[in-house]
Amino acid sequence: MQPKRPLKQPTKNGEKWKKNIKSNTGLAKSPARTVRTQSNHIFMSLYAGEKLECLSIKNGLNAFVLKRKLYLKALCLAFDELQILKLATA
Repeated sequence: MQPKRPLKQPTKNGEKWKKNIKSNTGLAKSPARTVRTQSNHIFMSLYAGEKLECLSIKNGLNAFVLKRKLYLKALCLAFDELQILKLATA
């Protein structure tokens, strides 16, 4: 008789993936109320996490670093647009 195998323990990659999905895609912050909108939010969160993971592998960056760079770029573009609007009204 062979000894029983323990249940499969989560791997480091699985834990990293879960943290990535939860932290970077807003999976837990869904304002959805109906089953359909909740399932759509879950699907799109998983899809966004996969896209972010692919980008991080392609660029050789951590997903959190990539997210920070994307936010910084968006903030710079928004600030530049604000400066243009300020000049137009002056």
